[in-house]
Amino acid sequence: MSNLEDILKSRRDTRHFTTDEVPDEVIQKALQAGHWAPSVGLTDATRYYIIKLDEVKTSIKKLFLDYNKKAEELTDNPEQKELYRSLKLEAIEEAPIGLIIAYDRSVLNQFTIGTIGSNEAVKFSSVCAAQNIWLSLTEQGYGMGWVSILNYYQFKKILDLPENIEPLGYFCIGKPATNYNNQPMLQQLHWKQKSEAPICAEITEIHQINISDFEVNSKNEIETKPDFNKLLQEKIDSKTKPVGSLGTLETLAFQMASVFETLNPKIAKPNIVVFAADHGIANHGVSDYPQDVTRQMVTNFLEGGAAINVFCKQNNIELSIVDAGVNYDFPTNANLIDAKIAKGTQSFLHIPAMSETEVQLCFDKGKDTIERIAKTGSNCIGFGEMGIGNTSTASVLMSLLTDFPIEECVGKGTGVENEKLILKQNILKKALENYSGQADLISQLSYFGGFEIIQMAGGMLAAFENKMLILVDGFICTTAFLIAYKINPNIKQNAVFCHCSAEKAHSKLLEYLDVKPILNLDLRLGEGTGCAITFPILKSAEAFLNEMASFESAGISRK
Repeated sequence: MSNLEDILKSRRDTRHFTTDEVPDEVIQKALQAGHWAPSVGLTDATRYYIIKLDEVKTSIKKLFLDYNKKAEELTDNPEQKELYRSLKLEAIEEAPIGLIIAYDRSVLNQFTIGTIGSNEAVKFSSVCAAQNIWLSLTEQGYGMGWVSILNYYQFKKILDLPENIEPLGYFCIGKPATNYNNQPMLQQLHWKQKSEAPICAEITEIHQINISDFEVNSKNEIETKPDFNKLLQEKIDSKTKPVGSLGTLETLAFQMASVFETLNPKIAKPNIVVFAADHGIANHGVSDYPQDVTRQMVTNFLEGGAAINVFCKQNNIELSIVDAGVNYDFPTNANLIDAKIAKGTQSFLHIPAMSETEVQLCFDKGKDTIERIAKTGSNCIGFGEMGIGNTSTASVLMSLLTDFPIEECVGKGTGVENEKLILKQNILKKALENYSGQADLISQLSYFGGFEIIQMAGGMLAAFENKMLILVDGFICTTAFLIAYKINPNIKQNAVFCHCSAEKAHSKLLEYLDVKPILNLDLRLGEGTGCAITFPILKSAEAFLNEMASFESAGISRK
């Protein structure tokens, strides 16, 4: 077989293999073809791992079966579900050879031509290598199948792959047992028909990106209402209890009534919004988890399996998930708010994380997200986040905006300790030393910001304008609040700081803002979990103010 067109047509995602062994020279020729593939910036970042042991294949198959069961449940169509079950989607144990094609994301630690704009360019190079390997195997009379239905975090753990190595998936290699009637297997089994021709359209015009004007000095002065405040305090003090005996509940009730501008405040349609995005600084090993965990956790949110899902369900809180800049393309029918700025920020160790235009877009999109929720009748909004590397971003922003030394602003994040914590601290210190930009807020945010952090800040400002109660979660969310506070200090009147996290800088930041958190449970999960756990306390404050008897109504004498 030598005709390129015939090879391209014959290249199939093979799922049925014979027991024939694959000669070493076939594999070597295929890997050499992969090595000849284009490599962005000549990074040469693609890595290969060969698997022949049955025990390893069995472990990987178990991972596949666990995730494949989840995949079955993604459709409510019974016919589609039954057809899915009938498909042979893998041949992990049957194929003579397993191959892991991966890329080394540590190459991004250096200046890499071609990756500015998308960190995924390195991954795309490895996909080109995979295609070359596929074509080479096809030309030699062999086949390959791509298994991607896996929990990649567990996949890396059981194989003991280095943290900086990110697999594209598990590839089965062997002699095809069938030619699938010379058509893709899924087409042969009537799952879906492949279009006969490529889909292509010519672009003949460009569209301007419209960004609303954003004032960093908008103070939005609040009118004082002494008569209302006096009536509200009298209502609280007249309840059948000693004055002040309900402590923080009384403070919360006063705040809630003030924000809602009524003596009978009622929380309506509470919503916790989790903003997710990736950070270029994560490529330098500042987190204990690979960057892909951001994508995995967003998927977990959408499937209802995360802590925030459980707590929101427990307390009848609506949960909204925002893709502010995850390094992944989620399906267009995913139940999330698409506010993606880009696929992750750049690494601020050497260059700005984003442009000033992207900063403005973040404020814009954060504002739009919260205003849409406000229009549903919601008056209580909680803020949560997800993003591998975002404690590093938050630490640097805290240091810049408070003038605290970076050493006082760095903590464990997802769990880094000892030498790795020192490494994280040194990297962030070096990043600050490298900064030679202006001292104004927009310049600092564009150099060191995170898409989800700035969108939260914009959302908080919008919540204040819409007279909503603002629930602030842990360290990262409080850093987002710090940004909003620098723009409009009055926002503090609407904010409830739900807890003091185990992230060591959080208590210092709360002290800087001169605010008192409700809880101290050593939480450091993020996701808005502190907001959800605090919510019943808010409901208690609401209940006592609205339902508790007064001395007068109960016929009880005051002292």
